[in-house]
Amino acid sequence: MYPNTQFLIANEWVPSASGRTLDVLNPATGDKIGTVAHADRKDLDRALEAAQAGFLAWKKLSPYDRYKILRKAADNMRARVDDIAKIMTAEQGKPFVEAKGETALAGDLIDWFAEEGRRTYGWIVPPRMDGVQQLVFKEPVGPVAAFSPWNFPINQAVRKIACALSAGCSIIVKGPEETPASCAELIRAFVDAGVPAGTVGLVYGVPAEISEYLIPHPIIRKVTFTGSTAVGKQLAALAGQHMKRVTMELGGHAPAIVFDDADIDVAVKVLAANKYRNAGQVCVAPTRFLVQEKVYDQFVEKFTGAAKAIKVGDGMEKETRMGPLAHARRVDAIEGFVNDAVEHGAKVTTGGKRIGNKGYFFEPTVLTDVPTTARIMNEEPFGPLAAMRPFSNFDEVVQEANRLPYGLAAYAYTRSSKTIAAIGAAVESGMVSINHHGLALPEVPFGGVKDSGYGSEGGSNALEAYLNFKFVTQVGA
Repeated sequence: MYPNTQFLIANEWVPSASGRTLDVLNPATGDKIGTVAHADRKDLDRALEAAQAGFLAWKKLSPYDRYKILRKAADNMRARVDDIAKIMTAEQGKPFVEAKGETALAGDLIDWFAEEGRRTYGWIVPPRMDGVQQLVFKEPVGPVAAFSPWNFPINQAVRKIACALSAGCSIIVKGPEETPASCAELIRAFVDAGVPAGTVGLVYGVPAEISEYLIPHPIIRKVTFTGSTAVGKQLAALAGQHMKRVTMELGGHAPAIVFDDADIDVAVKVLAANKYRNAGQVCVAPTRFLVQEKVYDQFVEKFTGAAKAIKVGDGMEKETRMGPLAHARRVDAIEGFVNDAVEHGAKVTTGGKRIGNKGYFFEPTVLTDVPTTARIMNEEPFGPLAAMRPFSNFDEVVQEANRLPYGLAAYAYTRSSKTIAAIGAAVESGMVSINHHGLALPEVPFGGVKDSGYGSEGGSNALEAYLNFKFVTQVGA
């Protein structure tokens, strides 16, 4: 049932010119389930040539005609949701219900950006002299190089594709090699909807080799990347050398602040669900749990109970609520975080160990009284680890929340309207969600500050990174 994945170049599914492939593994078993094509420069040159031709064809279509094609792509995703979700669960490991949700959300994202693309209005600037017209036009920036991660193989790619296409750009996606087939099905939805050849391209291979070739290439005019801060800084520097427009959605280390007047049951329910979603492999997952002293023991007890109740297993099993980690190196990394925290004096109230010897499963884990010297309080764990420590007052918790160079997402729970306003203003983060989990809707900004990147992959302002603003001033003949 699992397809071997090829490139998409000029609307044709093709193998690599060299015939090279990479193995794809099922993280629930560790077994090989398929292969993905491996690009070399010959493949990339073909993809670039196609993207240039696709851009010239796509930008000539009216925004309304582009909108109609994108709406068809959205409908394709909804019609194929079950089949695509099965592929995603097989290659990525997340529970089938989560994979369905991610696939269905792609349709909503495409729809929303399709509508926004019809509204990329320019404007008239009042002149200072009679007979002068001053006009501002918005034009697509050109072919885009997009780099998308494995943790959300559709959700992250679709934001880049839908935004680029709605603005009139073409795009080459460097898809995730660990989870290639579900990303390819997303691309197929656009091809089947009728985008011109070359408007969307898809390649896989060695990430560094592809980025080092695509980003400096003169055909590429815009770069968008989702991934680690370390890699993002390297790609942003490379793009800067060639004056390429850049959107960077990088790592996070989200504080989850629980004040002593919070509804503890609501905080536990929402934060636990979002901590262990996708086995914690989420850039906006709550990570540092900062709980006020008065309710610290109560919160720890209830949160630990919620973690213990999570059913871990193969994502295709109906009862599963958390699947495996995506690959073996994540298991090793998570073990390292736990061991380091314990060595620094933290306590494990539940979890802390890998599960079995088959697949890449790890227990939902709660660490308490974690000192700020532990690695997990300083490095993004990207796994099912909740690190907790108490705080005494507002100023102390704000200082801790802002201590790290990350600033992607933050969460807070309180019944006080005064505290709601104060914490929303004080936390240095691109996104702050208070008393609920309200991030990543199509119509709202999605992006970070500080080392978590810049630019947005949601909301109407996301399109501006794919548009040039051209000023034309004229006097009638």
